[in-house]
Amino acid sequence: MTLKQNQPNAHSRILGLGAYRPDVIVTNDDICQWIESSDEWIQQRTGIRTRHRAGADVSVLDMSEHAAREALAAAGIEASQLGAVIVSTISFPYLTPSAAAALADRLGATPAPAFDISAACAGYCYGIAQADALVRSGAAQYVLVIGVEKLSDVIDNSERSISFLLGDGAGAAVIGPSDEPGIGPSVWGSDGSKWDAIRMTHPLTDIRAVEEGRPRADSPDLHDKETGQMREDATLWPTLRQDGQTVFRWASWEVAKRAQEAMDVAGVQPEDIAAFVPHQANMRIIDQMVKTLKLPDSVVVARDIADSGNTSAASVPLAAHRLLAEHPELSGKLALQIGFGAGLVYGAQVVVLP
Repeated sequence: MTLKQNQPNAHSRILGLGAYRPDVIVTNDDICQWIESSDEWIQQRTGIRTRHRAGADVSVLDMSEHAAREALAAAGIEASQLGAVIVSTISFPYLTPSAAAALADRLGATPAPAFDISAACAGYCYGIAQADALVRSGAAQYVLVIGVEKLSDVIDNSERSISFLLGDGAGAAVIGPSDEPGIGPSVWGSDGSKWDAIRMTHPLTDIRAVEEGRPRADSPDLHDKETGQMREDATLWPTLRQDGQTVFRWASWEVAKRAQEAMDVAGVQPEDIAAFVPHQANMRIIDQMVKTLKLPDSVVVARDIADSGNTSAASVPLAAHRLLAEHPELSGKLALQIGFGAGLVYGAQVVVLP
């Protein structure tokens, strides 16, 4: 007996994008209330002027729903037609169940399969890779991919390795079948040897250890190395930290190679690209990648970081959404997109903009 297979689709493409940016805008001067710095220093080092942050009454699911509904409307798709819902996030406050399952219910996509991805700033591009495969295999006709973060929940405002970079928001894309290739082969991977270059201060299990009076000296950001006692200035809730120089060097040089590889496997040259949508980690990293890739001046480069900061998994879809709003002539043209971050992980594709 021969098993039946799904009817595959020849190709897939992005049908529509959506975005949500919280109303609260945090300036560099606001940031300098918490760390010793200045607006000039932050702009020179990162290119960031402001970032959006969600209020206590706005959740990861709220932001996801707003972005998803816009993307569905742009694609002309009903939620009931979705064959899968994928949410990329590192800041949903529940280890289980998934944000995707709750979002699918809110949207009316039940019983579509739903799952979360934990790939930090590469999460959206990881989601696109999986959605592309699901559509082309025939496992789903339409897939919703969300990149969403409420990073304000996982930062220590007085810490200066990463907290001042981060913002909140959500970006969404609907992927569906296409007669022509709309998503190039994905180039994705990881380098776990730099696993702790971007990290949480300590595992969640340390909270229980402290509550039970069992200090854990293996978490240096939480405990004094000599005494093993909890530091007076420590925050019990785990927050983000990064080794800035390690990340900067890796992102500026190694990640650019993966972006070049994405163009190579898609069979395109830099002059074929109309737009470049990199993860919005740091303006200097973006500038260095443009130089390394030798992108011509005709390529429109997304620089959403100036007003949105680093929004991790939401970064690439938010930047693409703004780019199309500001440059509608890019619709239907090729864009190189790449996400990279904690893990360390990366994911890239050449896509046709919706």
